[in-house]
Formats: sequence, structure tokens, C-alpha cells
Amino acid sequence: MTSYAETKTRDIELDGGAAMAAVAAMIAALFAGSTALTPLYVIYKQAFGFSQVTLTLVYAVYVVGNLGALLMFGRLSDVIGRRPAALASTAVAVVSALVFLLAQNVAWLDVARILSGLGIGVGAGTGTAWLAELIEGEDKSRAAVLATSTNFIGIGLGALVSGLLAEYAPWPLRLTFAVYLALLALVTLLIWRTCETVSRPGRLADVSMRPRLAVPVDIRAAFVAPAITGFGAMALVGFYAALAPSILVQQLHVANHAVAGGLFFELSIVAAATILGTTRLSSRHGMVAALVLMIPASVLVVAAQILASMSLIIAATALCGVAAALGYRGGLQVISQIAPADRRAEVVSTFFLCCFCGNALPVIGIGLLSSWAYPAAASLAFAGMIIIFSLVALGFGAKYAR
Repeated sequence: MTSYAETKTRDIELDGGAAMAAVAAMIAALFAGSTALTPLYVIYKQAFGFSQVTLTLVYAVYVVGNLGALLMFGRLSDVIGRRPAALASTAVAVVSALVFLLAQNVAWLDVARILSGLGIGVGAGTGTAWLAELIEGEDKSRAAVLATSTNFIGIGLGALVSGLLAEYAPWPLRLTFAVYLALLALVTLLIWRTCETVSRPGRLADVSMRPRLAVPVDIRAAFVAPAITGFGAMALVGFYAALAPSILVQQLHVANHAVAGGLFFELSIVAAATILGTTRLSSRHGMVAALVLMIPASVLVVAAQILASMSLIIAATALCGVAAALGYRGGLQVISQIAPADRRAEVVSTFFLCCFCGNALPVIGIGLLSSWAYPAAASLAFAGMIIIFSLVALGFGAKYAR
């Protein structure tokens, strides 16, 4: 007979559509924290007196937390349950926001970025798996669409709200994170009330910390095209998240922080709309379309800087959003299709590793180049890299397709 306590617990839990909305909100909120810094980089640069190279390193160190989550805690929610893992990720996000709120120098920013990457790495994987279990029926593709679209919506809203607060409200380096802490408190409450889908959660001591990254020999050639596509897609996102505000100030002479946040919001919303609007597009066609679009997108970014054209940068941003969305979704789906069932987690994790590297390494390279060359020259080198990688990936993809 069901006890009163069990009945009461079940009555207050969110399930069905409400549970899916709560998990999607958690994913969006976590990712919003990763780009709340985007319009603030210029302000931090002036307040703490660091260089453009340091700025790119502050951005890229976020990937250290991502890799820690991927390598060490990839199976955390499978073992201890979705809700405890999700609550742990929001707790890490809270600590990260507090460090940002109290930051006194660059070291504080580095610690906060690493913690942010760790919380997002755990929370994104947990949330995606949770959504797949909350969706009824055999077709779980909606989980990937919902998770990736809310990912982009979250990073867009994070940059937009941060930019508006930085430009039109007092205490730009404090108020943004105070508001973000309030959002995290609300999301944590929703997650605490969301139903658990792991039937028999285990203990934290049962979690294996052994990294599992590998690509089987027989699919390595086929792996190249989607891996490069994911690298390029995240490189475009990283370029905008880390460097767009500086480009607006230095090349386009636009110092409005709200514009910097709005530009990244444009990229993110275009990407989310693309994911939602192309669900019937096959994974391989989506990947190929992304590789083709990356070429004119990267050229437009450089042209906008050289010509100091706001209209060109807006057009380039929209094109980058479409390319990033198709590249990320298409690459991930192709990887899921070609990976052997018994090694899918390893292969997908390796794909994510390529995405994380794409998000960080090109940004660092641009920062180093811009320290001894014109910023436009550094962006030109970035565009050249994207074009070469796209052509190589298209070659591998065409060979595999045959």
C-alpha cells in the first residue's frame, strides 16, 4: 500500500510537459551563464588592465571545466540519478556566479570560468539524457532538438541581458551576476521538484572516473568530416562570444555594450530557429550545408571588419548562426549514426572534445596574432583556417558518401 509520504512526494513532483520545461529551463540557464561575460569583457579589460591575449585566455579556460566534466563525470547522472546530478551542476553554477560577483582580478575570472564550464558540462549531459527519458514513445530525436535549441536560446539571452544591464543599469560587473543568481535559485527549485527517471540511483562512490575517448579504426575516415564540422561550428560561436565586443569597439567604433550582447543574441536565436526549422533535413545534408555556408560566413566577418560595416557584420552573424546550428546538429547526428552501438558513448565524447577544442583554440590563436598584427589580419587567418577545414571536411564527406 502506498504510504502518505510517498503520495505527497509524487503529488508535488513535476512530470510530463512541466518536467520537460523545467529541464529545458535548467539547460538554458546554465548556458546563459557562459555568455553573460561576453558584453563585459571590454569592461573587465579596462578595470583589471589586461591584454587582448589575456582576454582570449579567460574565455578559453572555460573549456578546462568542460573537459573535466566530459572526462571525469560523463556518467555521473547515469549512476546517482538525473536530479542529484542536475542539482550538483546548478550548485557549481552558483559558486561560479559568486566568484564572478566578487572578482578582484584575472585569477578570479579564470576560476569562475572553469567552474562555469564544469557545471555546464555536467548539466548539459544530464539534461539531454533526462529529456530523452521524459519524452514518451520510441523517437527520442526531440530530446536532441530541444536540448540544442535551448542551449542556443540560453547563450543568446545571457549575452543580451548582460549587455542591456551593462549599458543601462548601474554596477555592470556586479548586477549581472546578482540577477543570474536569482535565476539559478528559481531553476534549482524547479529541478528539485522534477521527477526522477533513473529507477535505481546508486552512490557517488560507484561513479567511474576513467576517461573513455576513442574512435574505432573502421570509422576513423568517416569520423573526420563530422568532427571538423563540429570544430568549425563551435569556432564560429567562440569567435563571436569572445571577440565580437572588441571588434565592435576597435574596428566598427561601436562602444554600446547592449549592441555587443544583441549581436551574439542574433547569432543564437538564428541558430535555435535553424535547429527547430530543419528537423526534416537529413543529418548528412545538414552537415554538408554547414560546411558550405562556413566559407561565405567567415569571409563576410573579415569584410565587415575591413569595411567597418555594421550591416555586413549583421549579415555575417546571421549566416554564422545558420552554419553553426547545422554543423553542430548535423555533425552530432552523423556521429551517432556511424558509431557502433557498444562504443557510442566513447565516439560521441570524442566528437564533443573536437567541439570544445574548436570553441577555444582558434580564439587563442586570434588573440596571439592580434597582439603583433592588425586585428583584421588575425581574423583573416581565422577565416582561412575555416575555409581550409571546410574543404577538407567536404572531401572526406564526399568520399564517405560514395
